[in-house]
This record gives sequence, structure tokens and C-alpha cells, in this order.
Amino acid sequence: MENKVKDCVFCKIISGEIPSTKVYEDEFAYSFKDIEPQAKVHAVVVPKEHVASLAAFEDGQYADLSAKLLTSVANTAKALGLSSDGYRVVTNIGEHGRQSVLHLHFHILGGESLPTNMGTR
Repeated sequence: MENKVKDCVFCKIISGEIPSTKVYEDEFAYSFKDIEPQAKVHAVVVPKEHVASLAAFEDGQYADLSAKLLTSVANTAKALGLSSDGYRVVTNIGEHGRQSVLHLHFHILGGESLPTNMGTR
């Protein structure tokens, strides 16, 4: 893994320093079950390379990685059995987006009919 950050919880999960329940893994991403699920099925997909957030993708800096990550998200949803009924993919960016871990990650939520309201307003 490139750019591992010493104190990053997701870098530690990817390296195996912190245990997780793996859902899917490929060369570019690692997916695991969320320890505080917000839906019947809830997994997190993280790139193996440390990237702080989706904002780092501005100006095409990670153009090659972006397509590979979206494929990893779709493959994780398939591994979770969510492809036929649908699912939600969420990424939080920065303070106002409520990003809690400064390592890009995508939440996959499904396994049930999700609420229509995606915000507080």
C-alpha cells in the first residue's frame, strides 16, 4: 500500500493491525463491514492508497484510481447480495460533510428499503 499514514484507522485496518470483517478485496480497495451499521447491510470501501477525501480527486489527480474504486464499490455491493434490489453509496467530505476519518471511504447501505431523506432538511 502506498502512502500509509501512521495514525489512520483505515490504513491500520487495511494492513491488518486493526481487525475487520472483510467483504471484498482487490488490488486497489479493501471492503469491510461497518462496526456501527446504519442499515441492515452496511459496508465500507476504502482505497488501499491513503487519499484524504474525494476532494483530492479535483483536477484529475487520481483519474486512474477513481474508476477502479467505483468498480470496487460495485463488486462489494455484489458480494453483499445487494445488486438486484439496490443500495445507497455515500461518501462524506470535510467538516461540513461530517467526514469522521480522513481517509477516503464509501459507505454501502442496503438490505432494506432506505429512507428517502438523505439529510436533515
